[in-house]
Amino acid sequence: MTFAYIPSPSTNGFYIGPFFLHWYGISYVFAVAGAIIVTRRLWREAGGDPDLVYDVALWGFPAGLIGGRIYFLITTPSQVPPEWWGPFAIWKGGLGIWGGIAGGVAGGLFVLRRRLPRNEIRRFADAVAPGLLVAQSFGRIGNYFNQELFGAPSKLPWALRIDRAHRVAELAPRYWGYSTFEPTFLYEIIWNLSLAVFLVWLGRHRRIKPPGIFALYVVGYCGFRILEETQRIDYSNYFLGMRVNFWVASLLCLFGIFWFVAIQRGWRVGLPGAPRRPATGEAAPGALPSSKRRSAPVGSR
Repeated sequence: MTFAYIPSPSTNGFYIGPFFLHWYGISYVFAVAGAIIVTRRLWREAGGDPDLVYDVALWGFPAGLIGGRIYFLITTPSQVPPEWWGPFAIWKGGLGIWGGIAGGVAGGLFVLRRRLPRNEIRRFADAVAPGLLVAQSFGRIGNYFNQELFGAPSKLPWALRIDRAHRVAELAPRYWGYSTFEPTFLYEIIWNLSLAVFLVWLGRHRRIKPPGIFALYVVGYCGFRILEETQRIDYSNYFLGMRVNFWVASLLCLFGIFWFVAIQRGWRVGLPGAPRRPATGEAAPGALPSSKRRSAPVGSR
């Protein structure tokens, strides 16, 4: 018998008049706000125009939602509600992080390629990496209210109690008799925030060629997801005996390691962007004149 545990939420939302607001959606509002606040501060420190972050978020956030939902629909179609509105029911969860990041990056680059030269885009990527981790942490709070993203049965004092209805809906029958499980979403929150703090510290105290900080974000987050995917027991498609997201995280982690090494050694690898430099004597929109910039970006030049 477990005497201490994290209780399940009694509801996943609340009413304001006739409208029901889902905590999952509200967590994403805070996620976007957190990412904007962190990125604005870091981009200002790097010598850029902080208002550019608003324009990037305006395109990046909806593109991330679309990308995340498309990834979920492709990889776990059996978990989509059977009604006609099922593919659009993001309030029930079902946003794949890999598709969300890919969509958000694509949406952000749509703006950045028109506003910054290539070298500035690389510096902006370093500024946005810690903000993405903060956003992902807020997003995981929504998983708590939806009672999802948990691991194996556990009797630890911080184990998460899952209601029977959710156990039956998401787990194999052999797990229905258990009531408390590893809160893997909480582990990810702690890891993401710790990694964000580390990347900010690293960018301020070490000379990291951009977008090296972003590459380390890819390595750090995906490295943790490799471990997390071995702990989760909720529904997933499998390939070669492992969850699909285990393989996705593994490939992206290896790519991130190669990318970071390539950046630091000066190989011609980096984020795609606009022409390398603006015309002679012309400042790129979104970047401050060189006389007002710090000598190093968030990581370094």
